[in-house]
Amino acid sequence: MATSDVKLAVVGAGYWGINHVRAFAKLPGCALTVVCDPDEKARSKAKALAPSARLESSFEALLLDPDVEAIVLATPVIDHARQAQAALLAGKHVFVEKPMSLTSDDARLVVAAAEKAQRTLMVGHLMLYHPAFRRLVDMVRSGEIGRVYYLYALRVNLGRLRRDENALWSFAPHDLSMILDLVPSAPMSVTARGEAYLQPGVEDVVFVNIAFADRTMAQIQLSWLDPRKERRITVVGSKKMVEFDDAHPTEKLRIYDKGYDRPPEFTKYSEYLTVRQGDIHIPRVDGQEPLELQCRHFIESIRSSTTPRTDGQSGLRVVEILEAADRSLKSGGVPVALTHE
Repeated sequence: MATSDVKLAVVGAGYWGINHVRAFAKLPGCALTVVCDPDEKARSKAKALAPSARLESSFEALLLDPDVEAIVLATPVIDHARQAQAALLAGKHVFVEKPMSLTSDDARLVVAAAEKAQRTLMVGHLMLYHPAFRRLVDMVRSGEIGRVYYLYALRVNLGRLRRDENALWSFAPHDLSMILDLVPSAPMSVTARGEAYLQPGVEDVVFVNIAFADRTMAQIQLSWLDPRKERRITVVGSKKMVEFDDAHPTEKLRIYDKGYDRPPEFTKYSEYLTVRQGDIHIPRVDGQEPLELQCRHFIESIRSSTTPRTDGQSGLRVVEILEAADRSLKSGGVPVALTHE
């Protein structure tokens, strides 16, 4: 296990990347040595958060820099695969924001580059590091909520318009990564329908449905054209139902002891299933910032040479579903089968 600080560069200090600068600048076990961004205003803003970091405008210059052991890519999605491959082939550990690429073929090339270079590759599926979501995962995997019947996620807002990506590619990676972490069965097909109301060719509203091999169903509603800001996922199981509400300031988890019970013996068909109306439990959950936990996990994975929770393979699985959903979306909602290599 390494004992010295991991020397790290953050590439992209814009809308979201500046948060990586803030998090890594104060993280133990890490030395933020370089912040790279072509925009001078972004570099100046980063300097205030990481005064000891060197400012750089060229990504290519980092590849030959011996003071950079790891690179964090918070750049436009279109650049992710190219930059990640280049950094890995230069011998750098890589953290790449979600989605890791725009095609599954490019994602596989990134995974192959990490394997060849024997370097850590981690994808920024932030919600998988959220303490409340980790509690939900533990409940599902322990069997506390029983067999998962179905899930549905809601990620809507009257938010910032994107011109280079639709609501599917912008929002769905969060919910897809969570759903894949909650459902152990293989996804078999995906269907997506949406409409572009504000900008031609850029869908503002998208509905996604996923069918799994064990008959679990998942639905995702995505929109930046909605009166309310909601970030919620609901899991309905045979024993309990759980709601993870990331937009709620304090009550992140609600556990409903509700469902249908099957009595061991019954004499009438009407007695076969009985409704159970139990308590609603709101557990106390650790309030640590998910981004800080994610950044710490990246550094720990490098120092201990262990596979990150959100490794290249998990990033690839998300891109595969995004790609299939996009094909369904463009064909008016025709189901697209998912292959598993």
